[in-house]
Amino acid sequence: MTLVLEEGKNVELKQTGTYAIVAITKHGVVLARNLHANFHQTDLFYMSKFEKGDEVERNITLFEGNVRMLLPTLFKKYKGIIMIISLGAVVRMIAPILKDKKTDPAVVVIDDKGQHVISVLSGHLGGANELTREVAELLHATPVITTASDVQKTIPVDLFGSRFGWVWESAEKLTPVSASVVNEEHVAIIQESGEKNWWMHDKALPENLKIYQTIEDAIDAKPKAALVVTHRHLTDKEKVILQNGVLYRPKVIVLGIGCNRGTSSEEIEQVIHTTLEELQFSVKSVKAICSIDLKKDEAGIIEVAQKHQWEFSCYTAEELNSIQIELPSETVYKFTGAYGVSEPAARLYSGAHTLALTKKKSGNVTISVAVIPY
Repeated sequence: MTLVLEEGKNVELKQTGTYAIVAITKHGVVLARNLHANFHQTDLFYMSKFEKGDEVERNITLFEGNVRMLLPTLFKKYKGIIMIISLGAVVRMIAPILKDKKTDPAVVVIDDKGQHVISVLSGHLGGANELTREVAELLHATPVITTASDVQKTIPVDLFGSRFGWVWESAEKLTPVSASVVNEEHVAIIQESGEKNWWMHDKALPENLKIYQTIEDAIDAKPKAALVVTHRHLTDKEKVILQNGVLYRPKVIVLGIGCNRGTSSEEIEQVIHTTLEELQFSVKSVKAICSIDLKKDEAGIIEVAQKHQWEFSCYTAEELNSIQIELPSETVYKFTGAYGVSEPAARLYSGAHTLALTKKKSGNVTISVAVIPY
């Protein structure tokens, strides 16, 4: 989709995320594409002259004309806008459309080299300060926050884990759970999988945020709200915790895939969904598909990976054979030079010693499932 920006013309765009990323330079586009790929709940906009050819499949919007004419629409639709544009230019462009600190979106600026992330507008009420910290952590940049009273260091519920690619199962309870966090009510945190280094501040976790080892323990503690991080489906008994809770899906599931040449994307996807349901795992937690390098041009796998924006990694037969596996196959070795494909590929990518599913053959597809240990 390419937007043609003209003075006085209404801008219609397809919004899928909560935050917009905008870039207008060559280096800025590279930085923005990386941020967009790793920071979920974002929509990306950049100038059409930097088109890469994969914008449609990555849901990226191109535009022609002055970016200034795009901003009024972004201000109305997005909770926050991340701009890889010089600070002075941003200030001049947003000045005429500012209304009120209670309604203006968060505005964050990143320099062209990605060295500094600056909170520009709506630091507290709009969440720009927390957005700045999250983006800076992901880019390994320096956050620049000038709000004198920026003292409430806690968890931003709508941004929790965003820099790792965590996604919400549902946004329904974001507002009431956020209220419990900022009002210092008892909030339970239960993490079963995903990155552990989500606490960014130099002080201890606030006393009202309490970590529990299991969902059952948290339910017994009767918290006012909960943050649950897991790749698996909750049981009916466990779902009680979500009455005022947000369920986050960390990107931890790795799918090792082998298939016959020419296997359709529909068959591959069906096997993936059926297998994950059998394991009671969420498809939202899938991070990557991996296979042997003989499959690097396998259309069916490529289509599935692109559809879901999953990474697709391939290994040589030598790399696969370097991994000790439970179910080696002479038949697979005869055709590929490797004693296994799905199992060792899943082990190599994930670094897991044990797999959630060692190997399953279904039609033309062989699948193994690993969970990345953190």
